[in-house]
Amino acid sequence: MRSGPARPGSAGQGSSGRGFALLGAVQAVLIFTIMILSVPLPLVAREFGLGPSGVLLLSAAYGLSFSSLLLLGGRLADRHGGRRMLRAGLLLLAAASVASAAAPTYPFLLATRFVQGVGAALAAPAAVAVVRALLPQPAAYGRAMATWGGLSVLGATAGNLLSGAVTAWASWRWLFGVPVLVAVAGLALSGRLLPSAGPVPGAPSALDLRGAALATTGVCAASYGLVAAGEHGWGAPTVLGPLVVGAALLLAFAAAERRTADPLLPPGFLADRRRATALAAVMATAAGTALTFLLLPLYLQQVRGWGVLATSAAFLPYAAVLLLAGRLAAPLTARYGAAAVTAGGLAVAAAGLALLAGLAPATPYVTGLLPGLLLLPAGAGPAFAGAAVLATHGVPPDRTGLAAGVLNTAMELGPTTGVAALMALAATRPTEVGGYAVAFAAAAAGLALTAVAVTFLTRSTHSAHPLNHTEEYSA
Repeated sequence: MRSGPARPGSAGQGSSGRGFALLGAVQAVLIFTIMILSVPLPLVAREFGLGPSGVLLLSAAYGLSFSSLLLLGGRLADRHGGRRMLRAGLLLLAAASVASAAAPTYPFLLATRFVQGVGAALAAPAAVAVVRALLPQPAAYGRAMATWGGLSVLGATAGNLLSGAVTAWASWRWLFGVPVLVAVAGLALSGRLLPSAGPVPGAPSALDLRGAALATTGVCAASYGLVAAGEHGWGAPTVLGPLVVGAALLLAFAAAERRTADPLLPPGFLADRRRATALAAVMATAAGTALTFLLLPLYLQQVRGWGVLATSAAFLPYAAVLLLAGRLAAPLTARYGAAAVTAGGLAVAAAGLALLAGLAPATPYVTGLLPGLLLLPAGAGPAFAGAAVLATHGVPPDRTGLAAGVLNTAMELGPTTGVAALMALAATRPTEVGGYAVAFAAAAAGLALTAVAVTFLTRSTHSAHPLNHTEEYSA
């Protein structure tokens, strides 16, 4: 590998740039697949005769398995090598996507969506581990992670836009061809473009299978309880039971990790305030953007009577602003520091959600929805970019997969648990649109509070943190 790797994602600047472009496409499509049914969800619900809980469970199935298995996926990448686990995850994702496209029944589609998430949980942390091997210099890796954070929200936006167009012109089933194509391309090109690094020196020699089982079942149970609360209410046994079981399993996981020689999640890994606040920022931003992609299509189609193509077109300005914000995120992080960019992005995104909280049955698009749809991506892109840098900075090579697993877990738990909790809050309102407005207002408050937390909890160590200096990103 040459001594001066190309700037991530720039075309025609050597194998490192092409390799990063391939990994970036994989990361974007993993998040794209979360949103693959966002616009056609009402059509899917009618086709399979689903009620509210079935709709929400189907929208959350991929995220449930994805988020609950990411810690294990990260440790597998550290132990067996990033490229090997990336290929395994892509193979599973492709197979499950083909099965999803041909799903004859709702239970079958639900199961294949869950398996898609398993493949994604293997591929996502492995991709970051390969980025570390591809761009080992700290400056290049810092720029890469600033770009990486924006790829997730870009993938989600692309999923929302493409889902409407494909559904209008063909069928929602064809949407599953996108992860199949990217997975096949990744499998075909990884041997030529990506380094074949083996296990990372210092990585755990044994897997913490007990911890993996406790974390996986705990996250799944608690997330299911949150999903069910939207239809059954917080006091229902079908809600309280999974929530209590999930909390107990996660407490058992935390206790077990302190007694394990090679824990899945070392107890001190989240002790760094920067990393902890960065992960909170990722969760809050992911929840806010996912809520928008879930509620606005439902509002436009079910309340306003828009078609799927018009619904997707409503997000085109969002996508344009997001692309611009993504281009500016890395330079802004270089100039002002990851913490400042994260806090500022959260504040701007919160303002966008606050504007959407004014939703009413006849809210005009241009003056009522569009301002929020412009501010939200303007803040979300920089917030994701800065938080990704903060969450992965200073992590030793033998924990790169772990750091990526934790980062992606936060990115998936935000939409899965955050949206479920916000939808449960929305269900307390007497009207559907009133509930949507309350959910947007709560999401805006959450992002604003997280911006304050990032500002104050990272302030005391600014001078000691190299990410606040431009030279960390200098070529």
